[in-house]
Amino acid sequence: MRVAILGVGTVGEQVAKILSQNAELISARSGKNIVPVVGVVRDLSKKRDVCFELTTDLDGVLERDDVDVFIELMGGVDEPYHLVKEILKRKKAVVTANKALLAYHRYELESIANGTPFGFEASVAGGIPIIKTLREGLSANDMQSIKGIMNGTCNYILTSMMKDGAEFNDALKKAQELGYAEADPTFDIGGFDAAHKLLILASIAYGINARPEDILIEGIERINTADIYFVNDFDYTIKLLGIAKKTTRGIELRVHPTLVPKYKMLAKVDGVMNAISVVGDAVGETMYYGAGAGGAATASAVISDLIDIAREQNSPMLGYKNQNTLSGLKILDKDEILTHYYIRLKVQDKLGVLASITNLMSQNNISIDSFLQKPNFDDGDMTTLFFTTHTSREADVQKFLKLVKNESFVKDEPFMMRIEE
Repeated sequence: MRVAILGVGTVGEQVAKILSQNAELISARSGKNIVPVVGVVRDLSKKRDVCFELTTDLDGVLERDDVDVFIELMGGVDEPYHLVKEILKRKKAVVTANKALLAYHRYELESIANGTPFGFEASVAGGIPIIKTLREGLSANDMQSIKGIMNGTCNYILTSMMKDGAEFNDALKKAQELGYAEADPTFDIGGFDAAHKLLILASIAYGINARPEDILIEGIERINTADIYFVNDFDYTIKLLGIAKKTTRGIELRVHPTLVPKYKMLAKVDGVMNAISVVGDAVGETMYYGAGAGGAATASAVISDLIDIAREQNSPMLGYKNQNTLSGLKILDKDEILTHYYIRLKVQDKLGVLASITNLMSQNNISIDSFLQKPNFDDGDMTTLFFTTHTSREADVQKFLKLVKNESFVKDEPFMMRIEE
């Protein structure tokens, strides 16, 4: 089986390397020799450790009759979308690691593919075979929830803050020095990378055709050492989680920093590692852990899709032939989320402030679960108040935050995180 690699960067080089060094093993497992015959690059002068033809002529490669599978590793959304669409129209198989492409165009591409093999295991959680798990291993289950650490950059930063007491900016700088974060880290720390991955998983589990703009996405930028003190004192840790949860009211889809009890398995996942918890109605909770990024881990997932294609295992792209069987499910509006909340307020330390805050909470249907005051975080007459709530409605919490922000005794932007027990 002859393949073309469209975008021979870190992952593309690793795909070629693994196909070469494990050629005999892969052939035994797939029943075919899988051989890269051409790679498309933007700059031919850049040195690459591959032993096949490289070219900048993308159109010429698309016209080749001797290519059986195209591996799309270019990145971006619009250009890869038009490229993959053209390949699928020609009834040629595609494997991609492009989560952004699938976050926006997975249903259109599934319709165009119409049975033509389309692999995308590498688009979510790197070397963790979570897509195959949902489509195949857990296919008998009605998925109750998917919760996961899906971005290694954020997990590294939050681990540094929790374990080493690092400030956010220092932890981010260290992540950039180590190559875990980009020069512009917005896509990672803003939660958008994790949101793209969550949408792909939710499509497989629930048939939900949502885009990033349709769901709640919050990043980790405003977490500070005061929050770290509180969560440690109350036996929580902080993780950026992607959450898809089936309720009687619909499907919750959200990405945000989350307080997780330290006894939970997800709380124990540190550094750049990823982990995803899936709860099925039959199997209960299952947990998947591993490297979420990196050239070799991502290449491993790409090649697993190539092996499936070589074996002619052409299951439906998103895991079902009849999407209408899932069409009764809807995405819950962000305001309808029900969960526990953590709230941090910087206020004047004077008589009546706490009573005013608790009264305002009560007026907005918010019940306090725990409370902590630490005056040593601020100078002068300021103090920091921490609250956790019983189960509350997102709309009520957001209304409270807007109202309390306008109170004269509140001296900084209120901060909130959600809690997953």
